[in-house]
Amino acid sequence: MTKWFKTLATSCAVIPLAQCALVPGKSVAAEPETQTSPAATTDADPALWVVKDEDTTIYLFGTVHVLKPGLGWFDEAVKTAFDKSDQLMLEIVMPEDQAEVAKVMMPLAIDQSGKTLSSRLDPEELKAYQAAMASVGLPAAQFDMFEPWFPAITLSVLPLTKLGYDPEQGAEKLLTGFAKAAGKPVAGLETLPEQLGFFDTLPETQQVAFLNAVVDDLDKLGPQLDKMVLLWAKGDPDGLATAMNESLAATPELAKTLLWDRNARWAGQLEARMDQPGTVFVAVGAGHLAGEHSVQDYLKERGLMVKRVEY
Repeated sequence: MTKWFKTLATSCAVIPLAQCALVPGKSVAAEPETQTSPAATTDADPALWVVKDEDTTIYLFGTVHVLKPGLGWFDEAVKTAFDKSDQLMLEIVMPEDQAEVAKVMMPLAIDQSGKTLSSRLDPEELKAYQAAMASVGLPAAQFDMFEPWFPAITLSVLPLTKLGYDPEQGAEKLLTGFAKAAGKPVAGLETLPEQLGFFDTLPETQQVAFLNAVVDDLDKLGPQLDKMVLLWAKGDPDGLATAMNESLAATPELAKTLLWDRNARWAGQLEARMDQPGTVFVAVGAGHLAGEHSVQDYLKERGLMVKRVEY
């Protein structure tokens, strides 16, 4: 399994957005006026943590950014914590329409130097890439103007939609709907340009390696995400951390950029938020709340006690 995807699946909220910019029929639509809990056929109990002082409570909830319908995760302690909260805080506040996503994403995704994607790949890599794009119904030539990270993200998502995974069922998407229906403000720890910039600023060699890894293991994306969703649904952050360990060890520069540095910054933001009274429900990719260098670890370094909510 591609070492990159293990990290991306539970760390970056922009993963579902790549297909919204170019792929017809899948957009980040405006939220409905009201939204109900996901129709549950399978019980899920994802991990939840809390940090509090005399007048402030912050819940930490790990998410998966694309899910299949039918997981009953928005209940029990998770729903209780959400209902108690005055505010929802996500990695980023998702744009409400496709045009806004494209407006932000395209200037970063397009190689402004004019260098083509095909010129970055050797003949064997190019052949495999073209076959992968054809397998998901996309013409490779349409992506030749882009930097490698963009088709890599696109290829990371499209096969999953054919297997029943849906960005509209992602935890952040549904939580945003619940918050709007309840009149709760929604804020982001980062901006969309900032999160996309993490990919855009990766060195070319890492971007090409990312793309080649996704292409090589395209048929394994679904089974690997199935495994990670199962661990998430069981509330097993240690299992998630173990599943990610190989990728983190093999690509420490990616782990530092996409996980550890961001976790440290978020811990600083949450520490500052503790100075304001109220209750906040923070929902970020589950990879940020698993293993060493997690958000919880950085909060503890700042003297804040983080407790797992048992339910």
